Amino acid sequence: MSEENTEKTKSKESKSLTKTPKNSSIKKSTKKVDPQDEFLSNFNWHQYQEGIDELDEKQIKEFEKLVETNFVDTSDENIIEGEVIHLTDKDVIIDINAKSEGVISKNEFRYNPDLKIGDKVEVIVDIREDKSGQLVLSHRKARVIQAWDKVNEAHDSGEVVQGFVKCRTKGGMIVDVFGIEAFLPGSQIDVKPIRDYDQYTNKNMDFKVVKINHEFKNVVVSHKALIEADIEEQKKGIIGQLEKGQVLEGSVKNMTSYGVFIDLGGVDGLIHITDLSWSRINHPSEILELDQVINVVILDFDDDKSKIQLGLKQLSAHPWDKLGDDITEGSKVKGKVVVIADYGAFIEIDEGIEGLVHVSEMSWSTHLRSAQDFVNVGDEIEAVVLSLDRESRKMSLGIKQLTEDPWTDITNKFPVGSKHNGSVRNFTNFGVFIELQEGIDGLIYISDLSWTKKIKHPSEFLSLDDNIEVVILDLDVEARKLSLGHKQTKPNPWDTYEKDFELNTIHKSIVSEVIDKGAIIALNDDISAFCPSSHLEKDDGSILSKGDEAKFKVIEFSKEFKRVVLSHTLTYKNDSSLDDPDDNNLKDDEIESNDN
Repeated sequence: MSEENTEKTKSKESKSLTKTPKNSSIKKSTKKVDPQDEFLSNFNWHQYQEGIDELDEKQIKEFEKLVETNFVDTSDENIIEGEVIHLTDKDVIIDINAKSEGVISKNEFRYNPDLKIGDKVEVIVDIREDKSGQLVLSHRKARVIQAWDKVNEAHDSGEVVQGFVKCRTKGGMIVDVFGIEAFLPGSQIDVKPIRDYDQYTNKNMDFKVVKINHEFKNVVVSHKALIEADIEEQKKGIIGQLEKGQVLEGSVKNMTSYGVFIDLGGVDGLIHITDLSWSRINHPSEILELDQVINVVILDFDDDKSKIQLGLKQLSAHPWDKLGDDITEGSKVKGKVVVIADYGAFIEIDEGIEGLVHVSEMSWSTHLRSAQDFVNVGDEIEAVVLSLDRESRKMSLGIKQLTEDPWTDITNKFPVGSKHNGSVRNFTNFGVFIELQEGIDGLIYISDLSWTKKIKHPSEFLSLDDNIEVVILDLDVEARKLSLGHKQTKPNPWDTYEKDFELNTIHKSIVSEVIDKGAIIALNDDISAFCPSSHLEKDDGSILSKGDEAKFKVIEFSKEFKRVVLSHTLTYKNDSSLDDPDDNNLKDDEIESNDN
């Protein structure tokens, strides 16, 4: 279209050159025409270029004014206002009063789907002439230049700007503000935690520009800053009216392992997990949900009311106040195991009502074990109420009371002198505890383990869980004590040895061990004897050593002390000097090894 005007202008100039004589003056037309057309049609370009005519200064100024008013300088990167004159599927044709119309990709107007012919838009010259001679414009670049000016102005003044939330990104949202992509952090969207970011996409929202990084061309906006100003006033009003015992409505803002934060309308309060329910809970999510609206009671707050303690369970009566009169000491109750400790288990018999079963009340056995050996968390069990204190809200329970006390009729079950089998349960320095049945234990003293062996510790003779035969030696019903014996299950071999190893009898045996004061002689599998060093001499003058077989004479036998003393020398000679009492006295310590 501008090309047509240019051709017309050239045609008029040509006619003017042919009709106007040399050095002739410009004649004014009497016909009313446009000043621009009149000037261009009557101006003698040839004479001006040849320097024949001097142009009037007034005419020059008028011409410059016309050019400035009607033509655009495409050499400068200035923002130009253009008019949409045509729309295609891909492009938008813009008239900026240049020699030709400019073209802009339609993608730059995606934010404005309602763009139509006649709309005024800001553009900048991107390419003055492309390969096809076309003027290329950019609306996006023009918007960016304008946008930065607007963004800086909004940041300095603190004014509210509107932006379009384009999409979600890591840590927040991308917002289009004046054509600039700004970052909206997730923490700056709202005063409350955001569960669903997608609800904000493709929406226009108001923002406040909170930060600009000019070096990296980054802009940070906040929607939360607009809300906080309103909430602050609301917060002051709420805090000023807070009172202990006051019931308020709030929404669940956040959950932690230790409690729940409640939004009271700009003011946050905490419900500790112990104040959520009269029953034990492991996590608040068991009874509450995020964003759930609930009633709470104010329990306490600090001086400036910045920390507010709330309660939920306090809105209902304490369960102990509703405990029926039918539950008394001796009553049987059912409940669920909610907590297990080393010392016992807590049983919830009703919501908020718990009783303790001490580990000692779980079994008639005197061997204390862990509560986990009897019950697990979540088990439904039956128990007997042992004690009940309604004022202190405490209850003691027992499980073993549901079964008969094994000590009932104990004298008939385990009479003195009767033999039984039991399991080794525990060792002490003085003996070993044997379990005859669940709840009935007895003690075997170390001296009652063996007739022939001298035992320093029971573990030398037995191991845990060993099955052993015992005899009831004594029974104390009131003290619940049983005295047991193991050696008594067999005849005393020393009654036989008393005859077998009489004084002066001679026995053939092997030296099993040589010690400082003499030697140990194994007479049989059960009994070993002692031979003093002075009695180890052979008839050839040599001394018996370990492994030697020889004859030995019994020179001492003590059934009470389980001691036998031998002599080899006296088997071949009778020398009274060998019967030195001091020699024999040494044997007491040495013969302690007879148990080996």
